[in-house]
Amino acid sequence: MTRPVAVEDVKREVKILKALKGHENIVHFYNAFEDDSYVYIVMELCEGGELLDRILAKKNSRYSEKDAAVVVRQMLKVAAECHLRGLVHRDMKPENFLFKSNKEDSPLKATDFGLSDFIKPGKKFHDIVGSAYYVAPEVLKRRSGPESDVWSIGVITYILLCGRRPFWDKTEDGIFKEVLRNKPDFRKRPWSSISLGAKDFVKRLLVKNPRARLTAAQALSHPWVREGGEASEIPVDISVLSNMRQFVKYSRFKQFALRALASTLNEEELADLKDQFDAIDIDKSGSISIEEMRHALAKDLPWRLKGPRVLEIIQAIDSNTDGLVDFKEFVAATLHIHQMAELDSERWGVRCQAAFSKFDLDGDGYITPEELRMHTGLKGSIEPLLEEADIDKDGRISLSEFRKLLRTASMSNVPSPRGPPPNPQAL
Repeated sequence: MTRPVAVEDVKREVKILKALKGHENIVHFYNAFEDDSYVYIVMELCEGGELLDRILAKKNSRYSEKDAAVVVRQMLKVAAECHLRGLVHRDMKPENFLFKSNKEDSPLKATDFGLSDFIKPGKKFHDIVGSAYYVAPEVLKRRSGPESDVWSIGVITYILLCGRRPFWDKTEDGIFKEVLRNKPDFRKRPWSSISLGAKDFVKRLLVKNPRARLTAAQALSHPWVREGGEASEIPVDISVLSNMRQFVKYSRFKQFALRALASTLNEEELADLKDQFDAIDIDKSGSISIEEMRHALAKDLPWRLKGPRVLEIIQAIDSNTDGLVDFKEFVAATLHIHQMAELDSERWGVRCQAAFSKFDLDGDGYITPEELRMHTGLKGSIEPLLEEADIDKDGRISLSEFRKLLRTASMSNVPSPRGPPPNPQAL
C-alpha cells in the first residue's frame, strides 16, 4: 500500500463491507484497524472452505439439481442486495464464496469485495476486471454494470450442474473470444438428464445482451431456483424500481400502450412481477399505498427519492386515480420490455399485434385519432398524444410505429437522478 490508489482500494473495500453488514449470505465485518505497518480487516471465521473445493469433492465434480439451486439462490440474494445498494461485486466465482461451517447445509457467504465498486445510476464501468472464466461479454466491451454479476452466477450454475466450464480455451484471449462469440453447449452429457427448468434458468442468465438478461431478483423468482424457497425471500428488484421511475417520463400514449401490452401476459409470465408486487405490498392489502411505494423506492439507495417524486410516480401509474396502485397498474409500469422483445421475437410480435388491436377498433391496420380517443376516453385534442409515435406524420399510427414506441420503453433510457451523484461514503 505504497501508492495512494492502493490505499483508496482498501478504504473502498472496508466501506463496502460496512454497507453490506448484517446480510446472512455475506461474510460478517467486525471492524478494521491499522498500525504503522498494516491494516487489519476483522471478519467472521468461515470454516467450511470454498465453494470451489466442495464442487471438486463432489462425485463427477457436480451437484444435484436440488443442492445446486440452494447454492445459487444464496448467490443471487447477495447480488440483489449489492445492486440495491448501488454496488457491483465484479468478481463472482466459486473461490469467493465460503461455507460458514463444514456441515452439508451450511450457509454460503460471499467474500472478497476487493474489485467491487459503487456505480452511479445510468453509468457503466469501462475497465476489464474479474476472472476470465466468469467475465461477462459487456465487461470485455468495457460497458458493464450490475448485470455482469448475474452472468457470473450463470457460469457458476452451469459448472455446478455439469462439472464443466461453459466457455473454455487454453489462453485467456481464447476464453474471451468464446465468451463474446459462442453459446454454452447443452448437448453433451450430462445435460440430457438435467431438467428443462434448470436449462431454461441457465440460458436466461447467460444471455449476451445485458438488457435482455434476467436481473438477480428476477432470477430468484424463476421456478427452478424458487422450488422449496419462500417468495418472501425475494428482495425488491432495482430494474422494477427503475422502470417505475421511468414510466413517469413517458408520453401519455406510451403509458396507454404499455397498459394494453400488459393485458396480453398470462399468470406464468407475470410470476416475477407478482413476487415484486407482493414484496412492496407490505400489508398484503392487494394494492400499494404511497407509504409502501416510498418504502420500496427508498431501498434503491443511490437514488434517494424524496416525497414529491414518489407521489409523482404513484400518480403516473395509478390509472384509475384511486390513490393506490393495483397489480394491473403495477405490471404496466414495470414490464421488462427488452427481455420480452429479445428473448422470443415471435411471441413479441404476436403480443404487440394483440396490444395494437385493442386500439385499432376497425381492424384496418392503423390507429386513428378517433380510435385513440375512444380507447382512452380522453377529452380535448388527441393530436399531442399521436405526435411522438407518428413517425411518418400521416396522422395515424401503424403497427411498426406502435412497436417502435414500445421498444423505447427500456432501462437504457434511464437518466441520472436529480441532484449530485451519490457519495459512496454516505452509504
